[in-house]
Amino acid sequence: MAKTVLCDIVSAEELIFSGPVEVVVVTGEMGELGIRPGHAPLLTGIKPGHVRINVEGEEKLFFVSGGYIEIQPKHVTILADTAIRAADLDKSAAQKAKQEAEDALSGKAGKVNYDEATAKLAMAMAQLKVLAEIRSHR
Repeated sequence: MAKTVLCDIVSAEELIFSGPVEVVVVTGEMGELGIRPGHAPLLTGIKPGHVRINVEGEEKLFFVSGGYIEIQPKHVTILADTAIRAADLDKSAAQKAKQEAEDALSGKAGKVNYDEATAKLAMAMAQLKVLAEIRSHR
C-alpha cells in the first residue's frame, strides 16, 4: 500500500495546495474525517474550519469556508469557495467580521439579512478557531 495520497486543495480563485500527503484531516458534514492512502471512495460536504495535512512528517494547516471533499484511494480533492493557508489568516479582520455579524444579528445594524449574517459569523468564528489551533501547536 502506498504511503501517500495526492491531495489538492482548491479555492474559487486558485489551487492552494497540491502534492503527496500522508494524512488529511477535515470536518465533514457528519464529523471529523481522517483520510489516509487507500481510503474508501467518498463524496461529502465539509464544514467551515481547518484542513490539516501531513507532508513528510510536517503538519500544515489551512482554513476552508466549507465546500466538498472527494476521496478516491489515490487522490483527495477539497473544493471550497474560500481556502486560505493558515499562516495567511488575518486575526484582526476575522475579529472585525465576527463583531459586524454579531451586531447585525443583534439588530444594531438596521435592516438585516439573517442568513448572510449567520454565514459571516460562522466563517469568522471558524477562522478564529483555526488561528487558536495554530497558537496551541506552537
